[in-house]
Amino acid sequence: MRSLFIQFTTGQRQLYSLLLTALLALVSVQAHAEQTTFEKFGGKPGLVLIVDDMMLNLIAAPLTKPFFDNPKKDFIKFMLVEQFCDLLDGGCKYPGRDMKSTHAKFKVGRAEFNSLVESLQIAMDKHDVPFTAQNQLLAKLAPMYRDVEAGSGPVPTSTNSAK
Repeated sequence: MRSLFIQFTTGQRQLYSLLLTALLALVSVQAHAEQTTFEKFGGKPGLVLIVDDMMLNLIAAPLTKPFFDNPKKDFIKFMLVEQFCDLLDGGCKYPGRDMKSTHAKFKVGRAEFNSLVESLQIAMDKHDVPFTAQNQLLAKLAPMYRDVEAGSGPVPTSTNSAK
């Protein structure tokens, strides 16, 4: 009975060994090249830049200005960065309250919420966050709408003058 073992010459073995090594190297490089969603946002420094621009957009937008143009805006920016970092599995633990209790004193409607989302999208676009990564964050934020709009208080008035 003939042996099913395929015999290779020394040159063939070296060639196949080289090809296998190259293939494994390519797969390894490809595996390491795949960024996490958090990395696609530029990590925490990228989130800080995005939230800084988002806040400028929120203050410039008439629907959201009353909620964000106030002395707490730096604290709000910090909390948003921590929340986004947590949602994107960036190693952060969001230290804030739940969305329902945080927004209980404010009357946030669909128009205001949509304006906030638009401000975030503009900031993400400015910082070249890939569309798929943007959608991954937005998909985690969207269910929060019900808790945010559950507030019954008045729409706040802006405490700072326009700049």
